Amino acid sequence: MKKLFLKREFGIFMLLVVLCSVVAMLNHRFLSIPNLQNTGRLIGMFGIFSIGTGLVIITGGIDLSTGSLMALIGVQLAILLVDKQWPWPAAILAVMALSSLLGLAHGILITRLKLQPFIVTLCGLLIYRGAAQFVAQDETKGFGTQKGFELLQQMATKLTLGVPNPLILMTIIAIIMWIVLHRSVYGRYLFAVGQNEAAARYSGINTRSMITSAYVLSGFFGGVSGILFAFYTNSISPSSHAQSYELYGIAAAVLGGCSLSGGEGSILGIILGTALLRVLENLVILLNIPSSLDFAVMGTVILLGVTADKLLKKK
Repeated sequence: MKKLFLKREFGIFMLLVVLCSVVAMLNHRFLSIPNLQNTGRLIGMFGIFSIGTGLVIITGGIDLSTGSLMALIGVQLAILLVDKQWPWPAAILAVMALSSLLGLAHGILITRLKLQPFIVTLCGLLIYRGAAQFVAQDETKGFGTQKGFELLQQMATKLTLGVPNPLILMTIIAIIMWIVLHRSVYGRYLFAVGQNEAAARYSGINTRSMITSAYVLSGFFGGVSGILFAFYTNSISPSSHAQSYELYGIAAAVLGGCSLSGGEGSILGIILGTALLRVLENLVILLNIPSSLDFAVMGTVILLGVTADKLLKKK
């Protein structure tokens, strides 16, 4: 199994290298410093919540609420910082607690009431989007020139030694989660639950807690990305902010080797899948391909990832 993961990751990496080479040959702007920095920034922001989505998929679940959760987090953060003028550490703690609690609610509904993850998180998608519109009174929220949280803005949007801070943050999170998932008892239990929940339960694993923890982490990482995206756009429209981003997270995880049936996946694969999707979107922009094809490309990627997963399993 480990060799299979390494083959998948190497294959995705080589595909990424080939794609970058092709894009660079087609448009020299791809290798410009500003474009590479912006692409790295987007890989960081998308990669963080994709890790959370991947953890849920490893348990055999799904999270469709991430985009709406980020919209709610962005709106709440703007209200707390601008309208209510909270100190930024308190505002960050409040929105991160909210995102984690929503993830906990998903886990409880799925493990205690035995509701389907698809239904629970689909309802979350609708509820959080509606809540964001209600809280913002369907108005666009932003940070404008408000003072008092410049340090937070710099940490979310600026560069450190020429490297975007979101990319650095994603790298730190990825390293920590790689150790947790691939070098700890927690990770072994998580894979066991995804492979066969009943067998894991009979082996003495608290499957309810394991599944719930995955949704809490998904909510937590969604909150982190929500904060980064809020400062990146500097304007949060509750009806459209981060719309369909959950599909990017699912696509990155599946492309990175996470099986939708559970029990398989890797942190490195998720990051490579995220990078591949961002380079594909960059290709669409640089070659002036209609942006309406973004979702067509993403759907094709998910389909190819699932098909490859099935073929590899049969082999």
